Amino acid sequence: MNGLEPRDRYAELALDLLRLLFGDAFARDFGVKLWNGTIVTACGPLARFTLHIKHPAALREMLRRPVDLGGGRAFVAGLIDVEGDLELAIDALLQVTAVDTLRAFRIMSLARRLPRSPIALLREARLHGRAHTLERDRAAIGFHYDLPIEFYQTFLDDSLTYSCAYFDEGIETLDAAQRAKIDHIFRKIRLERNERILDIGCGWGGLVVRASSVFGARATGITLSEPQFQEARRRVAAEGARADVRLCDYRELKDETFDKAVSVGMFEHVGRRNLKTYFKAAFAALRPGGLFLNHGIANQNVSTRDNAERSFIGRFIFPDGDLLRISEALRIAESVGFEIRDVENLRQHYVRTLAMWVASLERNRERAISVAGEQTYRAWRLYMAGSAQGFRSGRLGLYQVLLGRPDNTGSLDIPATRRDIYRAPIESFERRTV
Repeated sequence: MNGLEPRDRYAELALDLLRLLFGDAFARDFGVKLWNGTIVTACGPLARFTLHIKHPAALREMLRRPVDLGGGRAFVAGLIDVEGDLELAIDALLQVTAVDTLRAFRIMSLARRLPRSPIALLREARLHGRAHTLERDRAAIGFHYDLPIEFYQTFLDDSLTYSCAYFDEGIETLDAAQRAKIDHIFRKIRLERNERILDIGCGWGGLVVRASSVFGARATGITLSEPQFQEARRRVAAEGARADVRLCDYRELKDETFDKAVSVGMFEHVGRRNLKTYFKAAFAALRPGGLFLNHGIANQNVSTRDNAERSFIGRFIFPDGDLLRISEALRIAESVGFEIRDVENLRQHYVRTLAMWVASLERNRERAISVAGEQTYRAWRLYMAGSAQGFRSGRLGLYQVLLGRPDNTGSLDIPATRRDIYRAPIESFERRTV
């Protein structure tokens, strides 16, 4: 221990609790700072973060059940902080919270000797009505996506593509990786000039603009977020894209037919109860022989099922989010008539994407706080670092699933092999048709 020694009994209790909680990793893999000036320096060669306990009640609040939500509240409220690698700190905490009953009892007994601290009102989602009705889904989407666009600009690429990027060979920048992801999707659905493509959950319009301006397709995007709708329409107009954007839900699609359809990062909002309705809507929107690519996160932890209302992510980031096993999603897609043609897990790509988002958010900390507030900055920093840990550890997967609606002969507009997906880089349709 370097620096000041503990000067009060709560500081001594906090250090005893950290030693009990982390065992040999304490003061080896990470350092500690306490509210009273005490500093414990890490001695291990791989130490990459310092845990800053800013209040005597911080550890008691952090360990409240469920720990995921209690720890998140303590972090967002500023009772605890991490200087350095936040993803590594989350990984360390997750490893030690799954303890045996006797040790858990000792930990909680010690935590209860620390003082209480009423946490100030935080921005938590507390939605009303039955989950995944259209009205409640609008509220849930609004909670997450209706933050100022300037906040998203602090960590996303120039196109504001808010989903897993694709780091093909030689790609190093986030902008290039997001373009590569969109092109990878378009190759999978074999998008051609003048085809009609539907983007379910189009965000700020990056995909529909590229579908039109680079591929020459006629694109339609739908979103439930008013700010996304306005920005996507602005971008379409600025690019002169042959595209339209609508403020509506997949359940509100009319009798229109598209050659191709995609859903990128929207699947997580649908919910188990509505999943069949979702796939039915996509199926109905396609012409016979058409293709649908669904890009979404899956729960790969077979021993758990998400409880969104009692999780940090559910309260602070994605209210009503629901992560399914990929096997569940495929079974339901098949039940409505889809044929499964390709399944790819891109979870390693999401680790890298999230690392870039966190680094950019941290670099732009002051701007993010000025436009969205410190609570939002802290919540999103924790959410993205925790998500990176989930994909790195394999708790989470990111699946691109290519589905087809066979015609009445059983045929689909797709080659017999995947060779064409990995052909030469995409060029604009103007140059390809000269």
